[in-house]
Amino acid sequence: MSSSKANELGAFLKARRTEVSPRSAGLPDTGTKRRVTGLRREEVALLASISTDYYTRLEQGRRQASAPVLNALARVLHLSDEERDYLFELAGKEAAKPRRRPAQKVQPALRRMLGELTSTPALVLGRRMDILAWNPMAEALLIDFSQLPEKQRNYAWLIFSDPAMRALHAADWKRVAHDCVAMLRMEAGHHPQDQRMAQLVGELSMLDDDFRRWWADHHVTARSRGSKTLRHPLAGELTLDWDALACVNDPEQQLVVWTAEPGTPSHDGLRILASWTTTGSTRQS
Repeated sequence: MSSSKANELGAFLKARRTEVSPRSAGLPDTGTKRRVTGLRREEVALLASISTDYYTRLEQGRRQASAPVLNALARVLHLSDEERDYLFELAGKEAAKPRRRPAQKVQPALRRMLGELTSTPALVLGRRMDILAWNPMAEALLIDFSQLPEKQRNYAWLIFSDPAMRALHAADWKRVAHDCVAMLRMEAGHHPQDQRMAQLVGELSMLDDDFRRWWADHHVTARSRGSKTLRHPLAGELTLDWDALACVNDPEQQLVVWTAEPGTPSHDGLRILASWTTTGSTRQS
């Protein structure tokens, strides 16, 4: 890439970030007066999941960008298709058209299974750990999902942002939260052009120091099975096993169920929760 194009690329990035407000980028309003118009360099870097030094060098014309980084910057800066093509042209890269992913709808078979699970907490997780549907037992165990805005119905978001979820997972919050980051990191590697994933990661990076540090560690893991200890305000301490069962028709949807060893206090605690819920209803976003 020529020095003139590198300088033009930097000028283009700088001009575009001044046009994106923190609110439109999904960043929290800290209430402090900002000395720059639009996004700061470090905010663009966080939202694009790159280092501030990397992005600074791009704006200064001292670094070439890869196609995945250009795609991330195009999402963060809310570039139009024409602006995105221009960005790639300045960087000397061929712009592959981003694939639009249709919104997920709960698979009928998973919905039926949720309806049958009247004494076991269960929910359906989709892309980015979005909570697509849940049964009354999951609501009794975790949180009243129906009272949350759809954007906040995301397991990772709740783990890091919701005080009640933190208190519920207090026994091993760091392990659970670290696993959430590793699961998101693996999914982000499979779908580097996922705009909603980039936004979620950017928001959590600004919200929580632990998330930002763990994301930078690049640890990955798959959603499969595990165990966790919950401190439920009504059922007491519960040690539960969880399993994530992938849907054949849509592997990006998983039925996650929590169970306890029969005859244990945790199993009795789930029975208590079951007695407090109404059977036969399934909720979904």
